Amino acid sequence: MGAPLKEIVDTFRREMFVQFSSSLSAHPKYEFNYGVQDAHTGDQKSQHEQRDGDVVKGYYTVAEPDGTLRTVHYTADDHNGFNAVVEKQGTPVYPAPAAHAGPVHNVHSAPAYYHH
Repeated sequence: MGAPLKEIVDTFRREMFVQFSSSLSAHPKYEFNYGVQDAHTGDQKSQHEQRDGDVVKGYYTVAEPDGTLRTVHYTADDHNGFNAVVEKQGTPVYPAPAAHAGPVHNVHSAPAYYHH
């Protein structure tokens, strides 16, 4: 009637283990990009990253609240660890300080004592 179910399951498990094990030793390699520019919220950022074996390189940018653009270039590998170089572009712009009225002094009259 065919192979017993246990034999089929065992064969399937062995094949899955071999496929999974061989994928762990494969040379990892990828590259990706993404970016956001949202005029409504002011959110502006992007990222690019690539990996070849055990070396990862990339950069990301983000618009800071002061109007500057921060760019971080990074690399990571087994020999040097993680390293980043940060650059800022543009001139920071800060809002004018809010004008504040002077301190408020509450005047309280001294208690009056009446003697009869």
